[in-house]
Amino acid sequence: MRKLLTSTLLIIGFCIAAQAQYTTLNAHSHNDYSQKTPFFLAYNAHFGSIEADIWAVNGGLFVSHSRTAITPERTLDSLYIQPIVKYFKANNGKTWGDFNGAFQLLIDLKTEVIPTLPLLVEQLKKYPSVFDPAVNKNAIHVVITGNRPVPVDFDKYPTFIFFDGYFNVKYDAQQLKRVAMYSENLKVFTLWNGKEAMKEKDEARLIQVIDSVHGIHNKVRFWNAPDSESAWDIFKKLKVDYINTDHIQELADYLNRK
Repeated sequence: MRKLLTSTLLIIGFCIAAQAQYTTLNAHSHNDYSQKTPFFLAYNAHFGSIEADIWAVNGGLFVSHSRTAITPERTLDSLYIQPIVKYFKANNGKTWGDFNGAFQLLIDLKTEVIPTLPLLVEQLKKYPSVFDPAVNKNAIHVVITGNRPVPVDFDKYPTFIFFDGYFNVKYDAQQLKRVAMYSENLKVFTLWNGKEAMKEKDEARLIQVIDSVHGIHNKVRFWNAPDSESAWDIFKKLKVDYINTDHIQELADYLNRK
């Protein structure tokens, strides 16, 4: 009886530990710049990933979902780089003063790699203690998505620049060191709406894909995905590393409550 009780407690303890590993660091603020308060809402919620779309126009980097929506005051520097630098200085070289961990800044290049990525590198190089993990182990990881250089060109960029991986691309060992995560449109794998049960074949396919990425010690995010509590439950079950959301406070409350 004692052995049975001990085994039961161990199983319960394991389940609780497995559930507890999901925190707000597993949350991704999709198109964060479209929030009422870009950066600050996700930052204050301790999100582990924050996304900004950038356009290179006349030598500057502007944050916007479309080129026609660009306005002069919404630059990457003003909306993201300077607030991040300010907090790092205030927190003695860390992201948060009251919370352990750091976030990644996922930057979606909307204009071509050249000149967009070199312009970004020049801006980030001014703050090595904030954006270069080789200088500061607590530095922000900058991950490039959208328009990306081909893998053989990864080493043309400083080592503090990481890349979002494609599921259908085979990277060699050196290139993999620069791949920080893998992202894909969920609709490639399933048309699941987040309300009904996912089809078994779709779930099996997703598990296979996620496990293959976890097998090389990397992380997964899906965009164009259902964004509700019932969907978040399934993403946790599937062990999706970054839960994609446009509802920052709701996801933060959910993860903190769970």
